Amino acid sequence: MYLTHLECPRCGREHDADVPQNLCECGSPLLARYDLAAAARVIEPERFGLRAADLWRYRELLPVADPRHVTTLGEGWTPMLRAPAYGADIGVDDLLVKDEGLTPTGSFKARGAAVGVSRARELGIRRIAMPTNGNAGAAWATYATRAGLGATIVMPLSAPTICRRECVAAGADLRLVDGLIGDAGRQVAALVAASEGSVFDAGTLREPYRLEGKKTMGYEIVEQLGWQVPDVIIYPTGGGVGLIGIHKALGELRELGWVEDKLPRLVAVQATGCAPIVRAFAAGDDRAHPWEDAHTVAFGITVPAPLGDELILAALRATAGTAIAVDDTEILTDLRDFAAREGLLLCPEGAACLTAARRLRAGGWIRAGERVVVLNTGAGVKYPETIDVSGVPVLPR
Repeated sequence: MYLTHLECPRCGREHDADVPQNLCECGSPLLARYDLAAAARVIEPERFGLRAADLWRYRELLPVADPRHVTTLGEGWTPMLRAPAYGADIGVDDLLVKDEGLTPTGSFKARGAAVGVSRARELGIRRIAMPTNGNAGAAWATYATRAGLGATIVMPLSAPTICRRECVAAGADLRLVDGLIGDAGRQVAALVAASEGSVFDAGTLREPYRLEGKKTMGYEIVEQLGWQVPDVIIYPTGGGVGLIGIHKALGELRELGWVEDKLPRLVAVQATGCAPIVRAFAAGDDRAHPWEDAHTVAFGITVPAPLGDELILAALRATAGTAIAVDDTEILTDLRDFAAREGLLLCPEGAACLTAARRLRAGGWIRAGERVVVLNTGAGVKYPETIDVSGVPVLPR
């Protein structure tokens, strides 16, 4: 392992990676840093293909030192699927979908949970707590159980039913709150404060290692394309850890010398009912203001006040990317159209990326011939309400 320390991207202060850490004193999330020069001298990227097809193939660039603490269900190395029919319809002939719905627990959250729980176990943490919109809680509950850790999960009452069932099945201490994820976060903060150190806050970006699991999406995209980068990567953005992680991976790959200087343009996709990043990006702001009365069918991106707003906006601007908001009607239409053309049922957050791709191509931001990667962050079967079957005929016996 080449992990050296944790660094605050806002004030530059370094923190010890060998003890549990939450936010920097200045309030910013912390980022894991590695001795990439030393790693580049030893690691041959071509040899990753000889390793297991999971995210731990990049183990030297992940924060778990002792393999005995690795907690895994085979997560990672999800397929990158071509979408020629839908792509031709919207004018993006080289359209690829990375399908995170095939990870354990049915969403990309399993990546962050696998690495975050493994590192928590290595650092001696015995119980974690976190607010969630659903899928992250299901993933962390599952991996915590596999690692022998306790987990308290707090989610909005309106979160997808399957996610709360996953938490209960995993034996987690599940609590529901009549509100949004921010209300769940306040419940977790109170619980952690009252625990006198016995409960660790594993909320989004409040610990530094969930991000390390998410960054492996960036490593995989590049490896699956033959160590080439696409022109555009489109990502559904709530808390933004996936987008931040992909940007971090791309920077590490460039520093390792495994890709050239040109990076993909990153796109943050939000819903018109909750678009704090889109608003801040359009205004040229470095921080996002909380979104009032947040609501969208893409429940996973209903995050009115993302903690990682600075990092999201910085990633978009560093890659000449953009942020776009799409409405629920478009999301559901594109979800159904894509399934009818390509045979893959996306989650609503993934479908929002299709809507973004269609609109960005129509407006000329995506140019003809560009290679575009869309992230489908979860399995569509976890959201059965997105498909209306009321008109299906019932035949007599």
